Amino acid sequence: MTPQHAPDDTAVDPRRWWALAVIAIAQLMIVLDATIVNIALPSAQKDLGISDANRQWVITAYLLAFGGLLLLGGRLGDLYGRKRTFIIGLLGFAFASALGGMATGGGMLFAARALQGAFGALLAPSALSLLSTTFSDPRERATAFGIFGALAGGGAAIGLITGGLLTEYLNWRWCLYVNVPIALGAAFGAFYLLKRDHIAKGHRTPLDLPGAFLGCGGLLAIVYGTAEAVTRGWGDWLVLGSLCLGVLLLVVFVVVERRSPHALLPIHLIADRNRGGGALSVGLAIIGMYGLFLFLTFYLQGVKGYSPVMAGVSFLPMTAAIILSATGIASRLMTRVPSRNLVVPGLLLAAAGMAWLTQLKVDSSYAATVLPAELLLGAGMGLVFMPTMSLSTLGVAPSETGAASAIINSAQQVGGSIGTALLNTIAASATATWLATRNAADPAVQAEGAVHGYVLATWVALGILLLASVIAFVMIDHRPAPGEAEGKDAEATARAVV
Repeated sequence: MTPQHAPDDTAVDPRRWWALAVIAIAQLMIVLDATIVNIALPSAQKDLGISDANRQWVITAYLLAFGGLLLLGGRLGDLYGRKRTFIIGLLGFAFASALGGMATGGGMLFAARALQGAFGALLAPSALSLLSTTFSDPRERATAFGIFGALAGGGAAIGLITGGLLTEYLNWRWCLYVNVPIALGAAFGAFYLLKRDHIAKGHRTPLDLPGAFLGCGGLLAIVYGTAEAVTRGWGDWLVLGSLCLGVLLLVVFVVVERRSPHALLPIHLIADRNRGGGALSVGLAIIGMYGLFLFLTFYLQGVKGYSPVMAGVSFLPMTAAIILSATGIASRLMTRVPSRNLVVPGLLLAAAGMAWLTQLKVDSSYAATVLPAELLLGAGMGLVFMPTMSLSTLGVAPSETGAASAIINSAQQVGGSIGTALLNTIAASATATWLATRNAADPAVQAEGAVHGYVLATWVALGILLLASVIAFVMIDHRPAPGEAEGKDAEATARAVV
């Protein structure tokens, strides 16, 4: 393979910071697209005549393609050049978004969303690996990952706000059309700003097709099973069969990858305790975070009567807290304190936010109950996202940064899918049980039952965040060392990190 040299960090290169802007815009587009369509779904369903049974496929089609193809997307960047896959991902995402905006029926919208997910799976690992290879100086890397982590945490809330504004003042189609100018602008910037990392055909390693089938198939089965659990329940045979199949395929995937000379996902990347601990921590943290988004959205609109725009705006304080925490605290401390000292307190702060939210009642005020919970969760998540994303590619050889990036992206995607399905099922079951012994026809009783379900699910999310803090404390032991992130000697760096 042709040698790839680390960038020269002896002088400040403004092009790198413009490149960061391009990468950050692409990351923001990916993250907000996971929630922006949620607000538009009722309008799209009515306009296109989609049945209640099929409407979930607007969300599920995207999740399946994105979550199922992440490992393959990350490795393609390693084999064919991350700049190339990044630009192709952006152009493909723009095309798929335009196709979805022009949808004339449910099938066309489902196909466009699946296509969005497929190109997103190519784009997301490339963005993170490009960030890692562009910024190798420890202080610059900390700043860059602080911005990237803030967008990863706050993008979902921005998607809710944007979706509400576009749906209320234009129409649901603009929730898809809005991606077109963003993606095209980012692709144009990437073409001129990102360094060429094309790998000549004769120097490429073969693509691990058995690994791609097993790894992507396993993730796809797990994401599909958790998505179907929302409507079918966890005891349904299709849900259980999908989850079991997914786990089986991933077990076989690990066995095959250990023996493969050109593994899709080199096992030593997962075996690293810091990378593995970071991925587990952020995957579990996403479960808790998605729980807050899910239940607060229902609570604010269904119980408190907020409009979609006001419901979205109510998440702004949490977004601001994530950005300030990631860029103002985590990025400054990442090169000075052990990563554990950021991730564990961050998860405990997020758990405190969930604990505050367990006091939620029908007549609770936003300022006294919802706002403090958002601020605590946002401040905690900012401390979690930034160092775990940096750890995901720290000390990784340039030829493997795409695969390493796919690990944490997969953890976030699977965590989000499981969190949404698990917590929604718990809340719905608790609400149904509570209403069974009361006058369920009374709107006031219905509201009390819904809040009861939300609170019980919030307790579960609190427990998951506490579990994540224990895992982070036990597994993550990385300490900053001079020159560890310079990327000039990947093997020495990896030994220092371990």
